[in-house]
Amino acid sequence: MIENRPHFATRLGVIATTVGSAVGLGNIWRFPYEAGANGGGAFLLIYIACIVVIGIPVVCAEFVMGRASRRNIFGAFRTLAPRGGRWWSAVGVLGITGSTLILAFYSVVAGWTAEYFVQSVCGSLADVASGERRAAFDSFTGGWRCVMWTLVILGLNCLIVLGGVRKGIERVSNLLMPLLFVLLLTLALNSLLLPGAADGLAFLFRPDFSTVDSGVILSALGQAFFSLSLGLGTMMIYASYFSHRTPLLKSAATTAGLDTMVALIAGVIIFPAVFTFGAEPAAGPKLVFEVLPDIFRMMPAGAVWSTLFFLLLLLASLTSTISMSEISVAYFCEQWGMSRRKAVAVNTSVAVVLGTLCALSFGPLSDLQICGMTVFNLFDCVASNIIMPLGGMLISIFSGWVLSRNVLQAELSPIPRALLRALTFSLRYIAPGAIAVIFIAY
Repeated sequence: MIENRPHFATRLGVIATTVGSAVGLGNIWRFPYEAGANGGGAFLLIYIACIVVIGIPVVCAEFVMGRASRRNIFGAFRTLAPRGGRWWSAVGVLGITGSTLILAFYSVVAGWTAEYFVQSVCGSLADVASGERRAAFDSFTGGWRCVMWTLVILGLNCLIVLGGVRKGIERVSNLLMPLLFVLLLTLALNSLLLPGAADGLAFLFRPDFSTVDSGVILSALGQAFFSLSLGLGTMMIYASYFSHRTPLLKSAATTAGLDTMVALIAGVIIFPAVFTFGAEPAAGPKLVFEVLPDIFRMMPAGAVWSTLFFLLLLLASLTSTISMSEISVAYFCEQWGMSRRKAVAVNTSVAVVLGTLCALSFGPLSDLQICGMTVFNLFDCVASNIIMPLGGMLISIFSGWVLSRNVLQAELSPIPRALLRALTFSLRYIAPGAIAVIFIAY
C-alpha cells in the first residue's frame, strides 16, 4: 500500500466521482440515438439486463482491484498478480493508452457542446435555418474555433485534476453532479408537459420484441459496456481512493443504477420532444447537434431549454474527462515518481497535441487518412472498439480466475456466499463471453 495515499473525504464524494466518471456523453448523447435506432422499449430492457448481469460485476471487479492494491491500474495488476504473472500489468498499459486516446477525441466533442452552449446563451443557435443546420455544424467543426474549444476543455480539466483528489476531483464532482441531476430533472419535467409526451414515453418504455434481432442485442451490450466506461481502469483508480469503510458492492450497484437513471432521464427529455415536433427518433448521432436545435427553436422559451440542455452535456463531458486524466496522472506519479504538478503537465501536453490533431481532422487534416480513417475516427475506433472491450474482458478474467478468492471476499465483505458465487460466475464466464461477442461484433 502507498503511504499517505489520499482518500475521498465523504460518501457523497465516492458516489459523485464514480457516477461522474460513468455519466457522460454516452448516456445523454449516445443512449438516446441507440435507443431510437433500435426500437426503444425492447432495447431498454436488454440494456438494463446487461447492466445487472455484466456491468455491476465488472464494476465490482475494478473496485476490488483498486482498493485492494491502493495503486493505479498498472500497479494494481503488478501488485495483485501471482508470482510469475506480472505480465498482467500490460493490461494497465492498455488502459492508460485507451484513456489517453479517449481524452483526446472526447475533448473535441466536449468542445462542440461548449460551442452550442455559448450559441444558445447568445441566441445565435436559433438563427440557423433548419436546412442549414448540417452546413453550420460542418463549418464549425472544420474551423479553428473547434480547436479553441478543445483547448479550453483541456485547460479546465487540467486545473481540476491539478487540485488533487479531495480539493480538485472530489470537490468539483460534489458540485457538478447535483447540478447535473437538477438540470436533468428540469428538462425532463418540461418534456413531460409537451403534447407528444405520451407517444415519446410509449416508444421508450413499451417494448416491442418484434424489433429485436442480433443487432439490437449487440447494440444494447455495447451501450451498457461503454456507458459505464469499463475496461480502462477509471473505476479502479477511483476505488484506490476509497476508505475501507466504503461498501464496494453497494457502491457498484449505486454507480450503475444512477448511470442508468441518467440515460433513462435523457430519453425522457429527448423522445417526447422528438414526437411532439415530428422528428425522426432513429436520427442517429446527429440527433443532438442537428435535430434537437431545430426542436428547441420551435419550443416556447426554446433558447432557455437549449441553454440548459447543452450546459448539461458540457458538465457530463467534463466529469468524464477528469477520470480519463486521473488514470494517466496516477500512473506517472506512482510508477515514475513524478509530482502531481509535473504529471498533470505531461498528461495535458500529450492531450493537447492529440486533441488538436483530432479537432483538425474535420478540417485541415481531413485528408490525412490512416487505415481509411481520420485521426478522430481512428482514435475512437481503437479506444472504443478494441481497447475498452479487450481491457474489460481481461479485467473480468483476472478477477474471476487469477485474483485470490480471499481478496474478493475480503474487499466485498459483508456479502452472502451465494451472491459472491454469482459474481464470480459472471466474472469467469458471462462477462468475458459477452464482452468477447462485443469485441468481435464491433
